[in-house]
Amino acid sequence: MTFAEFIDMGGYGSYVWSSYGIALVVLVANVVIPLLSARKQKRELLGKLKRMENS
Repeated sequence: MTFAEFIDMGGYGSYVWSSYGIALVVLVANVVIPLLSARKQKRELLGKLKRMENS
C-alpha cells in the first residue's frame, strides 16, 4: 500500500478526511470559544469594578 492509496482510502478519502477536518475544527472551537468568552467577561467585570471604585 502506498501513501497515495492510504490517502485515497479506496475512493472514500475525501469523505474521511473532510470528516476528520470538521471534527478538528469543532474540537478547536470547543476550546477557543470559552477561553475568549472568559477573557471578555473578565475585562467587563474589571471595568465594572473600576467604575464602582471611582463612584
